[in-house]
Amino acid sequence: MAEWSQIARRIRVPLGFLFAVLYFWLARPLWRSLMLGAIAIVPGLLIRALASGHVRKNEALATSGPYAYTRNPLYLGSLVMGVGFCVAARSWWVGVVLVVMFFGIYLPVIRDEEAFLRRRFPEFEEYANRVPRMLPRLTAQSGDGNEDSTGFSLQLYLKHREYNALLGAVGMAVALIVKMTYFQTH
Repeated sequence: MAEWSQIARRIRVPLGFLFAVLYFWLARPLWRSLMLGAIAIVPGLLIRALASGHVRKNEALATSGPYAYTRNPLYLGSLVMGVGFCVAARSWWVGVVLVVMFFGIYLPVIRDEEAFLRRRFPEFEEYANRVPRMLPRLTAQSGDGNEDSTGFSLQLYLKHREYNALLGAVGMAVALIVKMTYFQTH
């Protein structure tokens, strides 16, 4: 499984671009599906933005902000966005591909990242026992008081270039509107 997680880590971004092309081809958006999809896309973007503003990769274990609810808020935000884009596309095939990619690519990557965090941060095991891997807790789980709770950092958000998720989502929404407006027959 460790070998596949390394392969999955390397192919997830190129596969994401390939999925975007397939997505656009299969999508049959309507104004209503776009609006309903936005109900999930916008919160997904917000979850990702908040998470990126709390994480200091390889420097400290992130346990504050969204990380107090789920160990993987970036992936959760992506999954929520994916559900929103599935709704916007009105295609079951898009949903099937999303589920296959999550379990086949992202779950092994998450497990691999958690193994790294266990090696890097001794406190990760206790954190992992308190905070669920993906589906968030309804209340924040505080730790032993040692975590950095300085709040959201715009500098971290910019450093991690999380605005690319926003730009990508807006770009795909515009592409769907163009497809719907000019290339679809109803």
